[in-house]
Amino acid sequence: MIVFLQGIIVILLLQLLFALWNASQLPKLGAMRGSMGDGECSCSGKEAARLSVLIPARDEAGNISDCLTSIMACSAAGIEVEILVLDDHSSDGTGRLAAAAGGSRVRVMQGRELPEGWLGKSFACAQLAEAAGGEWLLFLDADVRLRPNALQQAADAAKMQGRGLITGFPRQITGTWLERLVVPLMGFTIICHLPLPLVRGTHDPRFVAAHGGFMLIHRDSYFTSGGHKAIRSELVDDMALARAVKRAGEPVSLADIADDSNMRMYHYAAEVWRGYRKNIYAGVGRNPLLLLAMLAFYLLLYVLPFGIAIYSVLNGWSIEALYSLLAYFAGAAVKRISDASGRQPVWLCLLMPFSMLCLTAIGLSSWRGSYSGQGYEWKGRRYQ
Repeated sequence: MIVFLQGIIVILLLQLLFALWNASQLPKLGAMRGSMGDGECSCSGKEAARLSVLIPARDEAGNISDCLTSIMACSAAGIEVEILVLDDHSSDGTGRLAAAAGGSRVRVMQGRELPEGWLGKSFACAQLAEAAGGEWLLFLDADVRLRPNALQQAADAAKMQGRGLITGFPRQITGTWLERLVVPLMGFTIICHLPLPLVRGTHDPRFVAAHGGFMLIHRDSYFTSGGHKAIRSELVDDMALARAVKRAGEPVSLADIADDSNMRMYHYAAEVWRGYRKNIYAGVGRNPLLLLAMLAFYLLLYVLPFGIAIYSVLNGWSIEALYSLLAYFAGAAVKRISDASGRQPVWLCLLMPFSMLCLTAIGLSSWRGSYSGQGYEWKGRRYQ
């Protein structure tokens, strides 16, 4: 048992070193030069072109007004900004609230009927892109709140990169315990497993990360890659679009936008469960062996040592208790690196074993939803 625990500690320490290095490679949105290769700069010295802020909204009455207020409060020197909201057949007055909050500065569109073979959000985004007049398209979710300098930072990053896609993870606001335990794991999977320099540094579509809440893409890159039409049936649309952009030979950058934006994706435990249940199995390519291997790996590294530590301490201190506690704290340190990147509280990393137990339960339910043919329900629509 001691040798087993020592092996886990070594793996976790290596993971910790990788996470520390990887987190240091994530450039802030306003300093995208750090993500470029030497001499790689597409800026021409001219002012940023027109920016279209595009918001697909379905039953977002609780979010849309605050979202639009935060956008309109942004400073945007020398930037021409248009704001478009697509009301995707909402039943709660989302379109009316958007029009009231935005006034003459916001154009509210009514979504067309969903065609066969399309998923709802992708079709809404495709309609917005068709109507947009900007050189750069910023797709925002309605639950995102921008800080006052966010659009300026986005325009500067766009000017530096020249074309392609720029995306990032807004700071996640959490309220319920399941939110706290599960939602920050998005950042954990990126910081701990994806070599960030390869996102920008290669055209390999396997090395991508994206968050659909903040997708800034050059108009030409969008249509060259096929846009949302090319990924119309993909459940995890943000990752699918990022891969499509890479396959088209366009650059993709992942930026640190936690100081530029925040969002609360879910507001109660059932939403967390349904949202992640819809995405986890599709996110691993609907590969049951890969899902099982991932969950088993997480349980081995982050849950088993905690269980051994509790058992050993309750039955009297021993060398096994010491090593299991060291493994537990090493796992918490790894989680802390990703939590720090996402501006999460320090104490949250100590709950890592419970986060992984929740992720395992949701992951298995996600697999079951696909395997049984039951599918997934989200905002009144059912997905397979």
